[in-house]
Amino acid sequence: MAAGDTVVATGRSIETLERDLSAQDGRLLVLPLDVTDLQAAQDAHEVAIKAFGRIDVLVNNAGRAQLGWFETISDADVRRQFEINLFGAMNVARTVLPSMRRQRSGLIVTISSVNGLVANPGGSVYSASKFALEGWMEGLAAEIAPLGIRSLIVEPGMMRTNFLDPSTARQGNLRIEDYDEAVAEFRQFIAEANGMQENNPATLASLIVAEASAENPARRLLFGADAHEWARGKCRQLSSEIEASAARH
Repeated sequence: MAAGDTVVATGRSIETLERDLSAQDGRLLVLPLDVTDLQAAQDAHEVAIKAFGRIDVLVNNAGRAQLGWFETISDADVRRQFEINLFGAMNVARTVLPSMRRQRSGLIVTISSVNGLVANPGGSVYSASKFALEGWMEGLAAEIAPLGIRSLIVEPGMMRTNFLDPSTARQGNLRIEDYDEAVAEFRQFIAEANGMQENNPATLASLIVAEASAENPARRLLFGADAHEWARGKCRQLSSEIEASAARH
């Protein structure tokens, strides 16, 4: 909104959004939305179109971090992770894309993570949902580009938000003795990192706004020194493994 745009902000708790956001001249519309509910996404889209006539930029930002060693995470929690991080984003995109196709323009911004490129111990399920999110968006981007609709995948490192707070990040609760020591060390790392992350979300938000208004925006935006370091390491690893595989045949 600081850039002069009109914003439709959605969330499960509109009270929080209304408290944290404000705009003059009717440029802000706050709507309730659980992204795992396709009908709710369709209802929110209908209200937004009636209010403003069009949607130029969709930001798929809803997410949850399901952390912990894979065997300590229940099947229900694994599925819930995918319902929010992947299928929720699909619900919203499926709802908005017809409008963008009709106007032959638009931008879909997908907030992923560097963990959509790199998976680490304690983040296997979270990374699985982000890997899937990025695979879907890479394919979808090629499908919608001929229709004038652009795509931007955002891959931040560790952001200074409440994302690692126990109210947002969930830990596996099935105890397996073989993992006890590693899980305890991981939980200590998460507790110490919470609120101390180096990357500023306001800076990232400004970069996303700039890319959204650019003539030739990036298709992928990595943010943070940690994200760049991990991504470069993954690229070197893949390059080495590809060359090693080629040498065997």
